[in-house]
Formats: sequence, structure tokens, C-alpha cells
Amino acid sequence: MSKLLYKEWKLAVHSVVYLFLLIGALLLVPAYPYGMIFFFGCLGLYFTSQFARENSDAFYTATLPIKKRHVVKSKCLLFVSIELAQLAICIPFSILRLWTLPEGNPVGIEANAAYFGFGLIVYAIFNFLYLTVLFRSAYQVGKAFVIAILPATAVIALMEYAVHLPSFAWLDSVQRADVPRQLPVLAAGVLIYVGGNLLTYKAASKQFERVDL
Repeated sequence: MSKLLYKEWKLAVHSVVYLFLLIGALLLVPAYPYGMIFFFGCLGLYFTSQFARENSDAFYTATLPIKKRHVVKSKCLLFVSIELAQLAICIPFSILRLWTLPEGNPVGIEANAAYFGFGLIVYAIFNFLYLTVLFRSAYQVGKAFVIAILPATAVIALMEYAVHLPSFAWLDSVQRADVPRQLPVLAAGVLIYVGGNLLTYKAASKQFERVDL
């Protein structure tokens, strides 16, 4: 599987993904909706899938001496590795933000523990809807993106809106006293992301088994 993942990174990843991996630097922009970072992450995955489709990546991978479910697994691992890399790159920028910018984001959520938990939830939703639709044929990348990005964007919008409600003001805080209230959001994000991607792999594999390339 490590060789398949290596092949995905070398042959299937669109060059724009490397730019979007660095988009975590937007956390240093004051008064910016940081949820857009997750939107750009999903957009990079769409461009990668489109690039792979134009190069008949699914057909090429399926001709290798592997099982069809391994084709799905390699794609799931590619999505996960890109998403986790983006979130990891965001972390140092979120720390640097604390040192360089005044506390508080008037537009939406701060780059705190809850923010990263919401990001994992956004990606879990996107992965499940996108990959399960994509592997019905392995070619309908546009349809899959529309179906997946709408709910993912709704979660991003909800995250950005919630911090403006007085009862959820702690979501927009970077104070140590509010961290214990944010950690359950992060923990929920981790659980949903892990469980969601396992479910995505199983459901998408079942879909792809019935596809005649």
C-alpha cells in the first residue's frame, strides 16, 4: 500500500495541491474567515481527481496486480494524507498568529482547538460523500464534488456563524481557560474523521467492485 500511495503522490496529485497545502498561511491574515482554508483543501482534492480522470488513473491502477478495493484504499489514503498535511501546516501558523496579531477574529472562528476539530469534521463529510459518489463510476468527479461540497460548506458556514452567538463565544477564544471546552470539539472531530474515513473506504469499495472499467 505504501507503494500505491507513493504512486498517487507522484502521478495523480495536481500541482495546485502543493499550493493549497501552504494556504494555512491565511491564518496570519486578520479578519478572514479561516474556514475557507478547508474549502480550498476540498477544492484541491477535486482538482486532483479531475487530473487523475483525464489521465485514466483509475483504469491504470486497476490494471496493476492488485484488488479493486486497493484502488479505493490508495485514493482514500491520498485524501487523508493531503488533509492531515494541510492541518499540520496550519498549526505553526495558528501559533504564530497568537504572537503577531491581537486576539479575536471579527469575521469568524479563531484558529484554536475547536477550529481544527471542525476541520476534521468537514473533511470527513467531504470524503464520504465525494468518494462514495466518485467510485460509482470513477469518472463523475464534477457530480461528486457538487454533492460533497454543499454539506461541507454548510458546516463551515455553521462554524463561522456559531461564534457570533453569545452562548458559543468560547469557540472564538484562544484563552487557556476556554481550552477545556474546546477539546471535546477536537476529540469529536478526531473520532468522526477516523470513523468516517473507515466507513468511506468500505462503502466506496463496495461501489467500485460493481464498476466495469
